[in-house]
Amino acid sequence: MDNLLSPDMQLSQALSGASSGREPTLRRVENEAEARQVAEDFEAFFLSQMVEAMFKGVGENNEFTGGAGENAFAGLLHEEYARVMAGTGGLGLSDNLTAEILRYQETMS
Repeated sequence: MDNLLSPDMQLSQALSGASSGREPTLRRVENEAEARQVAEDFEAFFLSQMVEAMFKGVGENNEFTGGAGENAFAGLLHEEYARVMAGTGGLGLSDNLTAEILRYQETMS
């Protein structure tokens, strides 16, 4: 368990990646459908963070909640909720993100 990093340490390592000679790998999307998929994946990630924070406020004080099983799989459930929300319109971020991805690529070429 000693080799697990706190979120702050993970962020620090990610930010220092460029200084260690590792460049982030970026690639162009080939078409609008691929840009939409990237945008929906990002929106799903964003929503999963929101859903996770929301469920932290829900108590586990009854006979149908809690336990090791719930603790082990709660994150996966939150991710799936977020994927479904993003795929059905979500917050509407993916539309704007898709347009921005395509616009950014046009200006960079």
